[in-house]
Amino acid sequence: MAFPSYLVPSLWTLSLLTLLAASVQSNFVFDDDPLQPVTQDETVSVGGTVTLTCRVAASDNSSLQWSNTAQQTLYFGEKRALRDNRIQLHRSTGTELSITIGDVQLSDEGEYTCSIFTMPVRTARATVTVLGVPGKPQISGYEDTVQEGGKVTLTCTSSGSKPPAKLRWYRDQEELTGRPDVVETNPGEATYTVISELSLTVGRNDDNTLIACAVDHPSLTQGDKRTEQPIRVLFTPDVTIQPESDLPREGEKFIMQCMGNGNPKPTSYVWQKKDGELPPLAKVDGSFLRFEMLNKSDNGVYLCQADNGIGKMQGEYTLLVQDPTAMSTSSGVDHAVIGGVVAVIVFILICLLMVLGRYLIRHKGTYLTHEAKGCDDAPDADTAIINAEGGHSGAEDKKEYFI
Repeated sequence: MAFPSYLVPSLWTLSLLTLLAASVQSNFVFDDDPLQPVTQDETVSVGGTVTLTCRVAASDNSSLQWSNTAQQTLYFGEKRALRDNRIQLHRSTGTELSITIGDVQLSDEGEYTCSIFTMPVRTARATVTVLGVPGKPQISGYEDTVQEGGKVTLTCTSSGSKPPAKLRWYRDQEELTGRPDVVETNPGEATYTVISELSLTVGRNDDNTLIACAVDHPSLTQGDKRTEQPIRVLFTPDVTIQPESDLPREGEKFIMQCMGNGNPKPTSYVWQKKDGELPPLAKVDGSFLRFEMLNKSDNGVYLCQADNGIGKMQGEYTLLVQDPTAMSTSSGVDHAVIGGVVAVIVFILICLLMVLGRYLIRHKGTYLTHEAKGCDDAPDADTAIINAEGGHSGAEDKKEYFI
C-alpha cells in the first residue's frame, strides 16, 4: 500500500524528532535510577546551622558535588572548592556527600545543587529557607497611671522577622484581641517590622495587672520573645470600719479603725455619728476612733469618710454596747461546743445502760429449791419437811427456766 507523499516524513523531520527524543530522555528523571541524586529542602533560622545531604542509591565511583545559589562549587567530593569557613564537610562516601553551613544569613537562602558527574550528568536541587528571627517586642504608649474608667492605648513593635511575625496580647494569662497587625518592609532588607495596637478601658481590678505582648514566629519557641507592661489604675477607696472587738462592753476601752483600700491610699478621714455628735469621750486619731470608757449612751451608727484625692467614700458601723457581764461570742461558741459534746456522751451512756438492762432481763432464771419442791408435793407441813430433809430418790433435779 502506498501512502501519499505529504504523509511520508522527510529525513530532516525524522532527524529532528530523534534529537528531541534524545534530549527529553537525557533530562527525564527515572524513579528507579540508582545514580540519580536525592536531596531535601531545609529551613533554618538566621544564625543557625543547616546540613545539606545528597545521596545516590548506588555508586559508580563518580564524585558528588554541592554548588551554592550562584552555582559556585562548595565541595567536590572531599575537596573544598570555596574558601568560606562557615561551610564544612560533614560526610563524604561513595553514595553520600553532606556539608554544613554555619552562622546562616538571609543571603544564604536559595536553591543549592547537588551533581554527580556521570554520563549524562545528573542533578538534584535543595531549597534552603532562612527565617529572620524577630526582635524582642517593644511596648509604647503607656506613660503614667490611669484613672478608673480611663482608656489606655498600647503599641507593640517587633522588627527583623521573616516571614512577618504575629503579635499577641495578654492580660495576665488571658489573651486579648488587638487591632490587626500592620506589616512594614524594612528598607534594604528582606525582613519585616510588625506593629500591633491594643486599647483598653481600665477598672480598679486592672491595678497592677501585667499587659504582655508576645511574638509568635516559627523561628521561636512559645514565650521566647515577650515584653510585659504593668498598669497602675487610680480609684476611689472602698471603706469599711473594723471594730477592735465583736463584743463592746460597758466600762471598757474600745477602738474602731477606718479601712480604705483605694489607690492611692486615703490620706484624710472624717468621723461622724449618725443623727448626732461624737460622744465626749470618743477621740479621733486619724483612721482610728478611740473610746476611753464605753457607755450605753455611745450606742448608734458611726460613719467614716475616707479621701484619697481621687474621690471620697464612706463606711458605717453600728455600735451596740453590752453589759459588763456579757460573754463574748467566741466564749459562747466554746461553751456551746462543750455542751454539745457532753450531751452526746450522756446520750451514749444512757443507750449503753438500756442495752445492758435488756440483756440481763432476757437471761433472768427461775430456780426451784428442795424446800420449795417439798411444799408443792407434800399434803401437809410435816411431810414437806421430811421430803425436804430426806429427799426422795425419785425427786427431780433442780430445773431452770428461761424466759
